[in-house]
Amino acid sequence: MIRTLTLRPAATLTAILALSLALTACAREPGTAEVTIESDDAMQFNLTEFHVRSGQTVRLTLEHVGELSLEQMGHNVVILKADENPDTFGQRAASEGNRENQWLPEEMRDRVIAFTDMIGGGETTTIEFTAPEPGQYPYLCTFPGHYGVMQGTMVVN
Repeated sequence: MIRTLTLRPAATLTAILALSLALTACAREPGTAEVTIESDDAMQFNLTEFHVRSGQTVRLTLEHVGELSLEQMGHNVVILKADENPDTFGQRAASEGNRENQWLPEEMRDRVIAFTDMIGGGETTTIEFTAPEPGQYPYLCTFPGHYGVMQGTMVVN
């Protein structure tokens, strides 16, 4: 037995408009971007670039997969504002920072989008922040001597 379904034009139009509104609402509510960056005892990030959408909540997890302690091989992720130079920022953080301020002096924190705690081998830390306007935002580790090789870019679309 074959059944034929006949839709009235008004009902079809209503369904299409409802679907269109639902898709538009989803586009305005970008959800949460889950980003995990691993660091290790060889002073490396496993990600040197990640992409998020402007206005999106970003849940950034830093996992130190090495074994060395915080004092020997601490790592963090500091996402800088777009106009910041990571080398200049890293040099200043290393010279003015200390263990107590996690190698990120308080007076420099207004120049960053977000930052994780400094962690040692086997530790994990997670932060949440809202992605800024579209652009490219450098990130680095501010532990002394690490900023030169532990850098990346957050690309915001």
